[in-house]
Amino acid sequence: MAAEIRIVEEAKKPLGMNPKKFALWIFMVSVTMIFAAWTSAYLVRRADGNWAVFELPQLFWITSVIIVISSGTMHWAYLAAKRDNLEQTKLAISITTLLGVAFLIGQFMAWNELVRESVYFVGNPSGSFVYVISGVHGLHIVGGVVFLLIVLVAAFRYKVHSKKLSQIEMCATYWHFLDGLWLYLFVFLLLNR
Repeated sequence: MAAEIRIVEEAKKPLGMNPKKFALWIFMVSVTMIFAAWTSAYLVRRADGNWAVFELPQLFWITSVIIVISSGTMHWAYLAAKRDNLEQTKLAISITTLLGVAFLIGQFMAWNELVRESVYFVGNPSGSFVYVISGVHGLHIVGGVVFLLIVLVAAFRYKVHSKKLSQIEMCATYWHFLDGLWLYLFVFLLLNR
């Protein structure tokens, strides 16, 4: 008798993603498209002329440093949760939240600096763009701070640990996205005044 050869096809693991993570990625792509449209509109409008040139607020430099540090503390929170170090997780999320609030306060103070320089929301479009771009980014930071607070409450309820990382992963992804987005916008504004 000839040996019977059987070919068995292994079941393939379906490509999939947590629906909440997928929704977050769709949201971040949408936000990216909005800011890409605004930066494109900025360049087109600047080329039309009647464009006031002014120095960006010095506080934008400080808030940029704050947001980079907050990205580090967010990563620290994620790594601590992955190692089940819940005290460090709570501390790192708390620090990230405070840095997010400090960023928002700094941005508001930067707007005051713009007003002192006679750059207003209504008036020359160059000022309007700075207010809109930094303001809408600030609104997203507010959403990020709310997300951080939700994760912080979950951490205090022992719902953030190595076996349950999806919530802090999503929060970290969104926070890093907002950090990177601000750095892009700040560099864009610096190079295109």
